[in-house]
Amino acid sequence: MLGARCLLQALRSCSSAPCARPRAPAALSVRDALRARGASGERVKVQGWIRSARSQKEVLFLHVNDGSSLESLQVVADSSFDSRELAFGSSVEAQGQLVKSPSRGQNVELKAEKIEVIGNCDAKAFPIKYKERHPLEYLRQYPHLRCRTNALASILRVRSEATAAVHSFFKQLGQHLHHPLALDSGFVHIHTPVITSNDCEGAGELFQVEPSSKTKVPKENFFNVPAFLTVSGQLHLEVMSGGNSTLIEMKEVVKDLNWLGIRAFTRVFTIGPTFRAENSQSRRHLAEFYMVEAEISFVESLQDLMQVMEGLFKSTTMMVLSNCPKDVELCHKFIAPGHKDRLEHMLKNNFLTISYTEAVEILKQASENFTFTPEWGVDLQTEHEKYLVKHCGNIPVFVINYPLALKPFYMRDNEDGPHHTVAAVDLLVPGVGELIGGSLREERYHFLEQRLARSGLTEAYQ
Repeated sequence: MLGARCLLQALRSCSSAPCARPRAPAALSVRDALRARGASGERVKVQGWIRSARSQKEVLFLHVNDGSSLESLQVVADSSFDSRELAFGSSVEAQGQLVKSPSRGQNVELKAEKIEVIGNCDAKAFPIKYKERHPLEYLRQYPHLRCRTNALASILRVRSEATAAVHSFFKQLGQHLHHPLALDSGFVHIHTPVITSNDCEGAGELFQVEPSSKTKVPKENFFNVPAFLTVSGQLHLEVMSGGNSTLIEMKEVVKDLNWLGIRAFTRVFTIGPTFRAENSQSRRHLAEFYMVEAEISFVESLQDLMQVMEGLFKSTTMMVLSNCPKDVELCHKFIAPGHKDRLEHMLKNNFLTISYTEAVEILKQASENFTFTPEWGVDLQTEHEKYLVKHCGNIPVFVINYPLALKPFYMRDNEDGPHHTVAAVDLLVPGVGELIGGSLREERYHFLEQRLARSGLTEAYQ
């Protein structure tokens, strides 16, 4: 009797306990699913778009991609799942077990237990066709769909990775600079304004900003002064990094900030859109592009700047090659063939350095017929820059110490002779020419006064 009571009590206790619910499948991106090692039947959920669908008598094969990877994940299901809606372009959610794939070229595949169509697609009417390489001119007609193609998706992933690599480099730069002023804190990212009243380049190639509705008197400006889309964030960065010794036109403002206990940053950078109203359809003249700019205080030599430039180029490039190998491979195959070996050659060699004077002498002795005759005191053209890189063994080369008359007033005077030069540097790379430019800023007040007077800018900078 006692045993029966104990058994009944135990059964009641078990019946009152909550039943264990099946574990919800883990949501994975296609990229993470493909990187999974030792797939042991873990239940997962993947969402994306069908790249291909192939049905056999007993098995259905789908390739699903969500944009996180160039490669697609193969989904294997029973043929009973087959449906007209499971077609190229349709968005789906597939749940099942992530298992080791017996097929070559892929480590894992998803053995589907459930496939749900989120949004179907009429493959016949869809402008992008499976296994068809559309020319860029055709894809420009469909800006909302072209990111689904392999080429455009790869470019966007590379751009995203390059942006992250730039931020990573500047944040960790203090750990890489062998300089007594190198700090572990790295650079501060500054968001410079897109709409501004300054003309940093001074070339007059500006997009002016005006309200679309003419609610105000036409002669008045919306901001009370003419406003433009930025051509550079340099002036804003200089204020952030220079204190009261760098920018003459801002010295009174900076003095007030210093009195309040606010100090400038020693290292700043920005990466953002810039705009140029150049009426040209070439690849080198874009109306809108993204540019990386940085300012460093207390730099005493061009060698310090060149170290940063070379480090930025190599660090960013290697990070992209490491994190986007398939995307880079596609670009090398279909978009920029022949550049893979050139890129590896640049990364494994130290960059070279020549002076502007040496560069002009090399160009004068060249057997090549240039469109623009190289002369000392004349700016280097793209054809000159490409030849110099080729002459130096297709290794990136720094050209330093440009003529004073070619550069802005704020670049530091080298006080040399017989040629008068400033501490400026351009990094030239194969196939492109100038990629990065920089200079030491003139910090000597009387030199700045003289340069401003000679340029007729004294009143503008009072």
